[in-house]
Amino acid sequence: MLLLRRHGSMLSLTSATSGYSATSTSSFKKGHSLREKLAEMETFRDILCRQVDTLQKYFDSCADAVSKDELQRDKIVEDDEDDFPSTRTDGEFLHNNNGSKEKLFQSLSPKGINGIDFKGEAITFKATTAGILATLSHCIDLMVKREDSWQKRLDKEMEKRRRIEENYKSALSELKKKSHFGGPDYEEGPNSLINEDEFFDAVEAALDRQDKIEEQTHTEKTRTQRSSPVPSGDIYSTISSHRFSEKVEEMVQNHMTYSLQDVGGDANWQLVVEEGEMKVYRREVEENGIVLDPLKATHSVRGVTGHEVCHYFWDTTYRNDWETTIENFNVVETLSENAAIVYQLHKRVWPASQRDVLYLSSMRKILASNENDPDTWLVCNFSVDHDDAQPTNKCVRAKINIAMICQTLVSPPEGNKEISRDNILCKITYVANVNPGGWAPASVLRAVAKREYPKFLKRFTSYVQEKTAGKPILF
Repeated sequence: MLLLRRHGSMLSLTSATSGYSATSTSSFKKGHSLREKLAEMETFRDILCRQVDTLQKYFDSCADAVSKDELQRDKIVEDDEDDFPSTRTDGEFLHNNNGSKEKLFQSLSPKGINGIDFKGEAITFKATTAGILATLSHCIDLMVKREDSWQKRLDKEMEKRRRIEENYKSALSELKKKSHFGGPDYEEGPNSLINEDEFFDAVEAALDRQDKIEEQTHTEKTRTQRSSPVPSGDIYSTISSHRFSEKVEEMVQNHMTYSLQDVGGDANWQLVVEEGEMKVYRREVEENGIVLDPLKATHSVRGVTGHEVCHYFWDTTYRNDWETTIENFNVVETLSENAAIVYQLHKRVWPASQRDVLYLSSMRKILASNENDPDTWLVCNFSVDHDDAQPTNKCVRAKINIAMICQTLVSPPEGNKEISRDNILCKITYVANVNPGGWAPASVLRAVAKREYPKFLKRFTSYVQEKTAGKPILF
């Protein structure tokens, strides 16, 4: 059984090594793939593993035989001592001829242990390792050639990419040269050539320029005191009769119900600005990528009444005195003494597109439900459509729903003194829902809103204080 196994090992190794000598050369000439060479490596590995097992068994058997020889040698020595040669009467020694030498070297027969031909196994082991090394060398050659091929392809692709990038940069440079400043490719939109940071910087720079122009205009010109007659409060407390009456009443009721609610503890509203008595809140809302953040601001102004604040906010006679973002406006239709449809074209802030709005503006005095309620006035502006002010392609039509709600608080004067402006305080609640009507970066719109709304409130309330100073109080 052992002899048969040995022959099997020899035959498999001989066939593999002879196959290697034939196939390795031919495969190299024919350019056999790396996969075939790896398969050869698998074959050599199996053969080598079997040979290692065989040689290990041989070495283990040798070690066992040596151990047995040592034990047997010790035993022979002991036996020899027992059979120490005796002296004859004639003076000669008697030797023990019980075959001790044969016992000592009996196990070390030249045929090997367990029938293993050590010399043959060593030769085949050497041939197998040589085959493995040769196949490994061939695999390395194949991989080097393949790496050279891929490196050439990579170099070609990199060169192609470099040319494409150069062509793209060249085309972009030509496009910038051809495009005039502020052209349509530089306007707002998802495909704008200006990135978000550049867009913001451009808008901020344009707003700064407008602020400087407004400051110069404000210092250079002396505002004339316009004596626009103020209608009595009775006409503002009645519901006007016109085709938008129901819509106006609905808007007024909604604002009185929801706009006066405290949002300070609401997690959906973020406090974005706090300056003295003024607080500005924002709730982030986006629809189809367009920022529709509702905004709410609260402010307290001394020395003016809610009627006065709403009057200067609603009456277009004073609009250009405090509104710095308007290029022009006109009253499209006067619906009643306290309601009108107004068209406004706002100044363009490059690179954003120019905006216009068409809205119905109504001013109302809110009737108190009990004597403890403060005197409350409201201006409501919301977008409408009108045949005489249709949208055009020159600008983007924005949609608005804005309310200015003003409550007058009076502190009783000392003694029998008359109420003065020192005794009155106006609490302002300003809410704005604006749909810009087109795409612009959300971060830019929110940054602009955070900057402009507080400035508007401070500028407008200061204007009202200036206009009412020294005049009779208008409750």
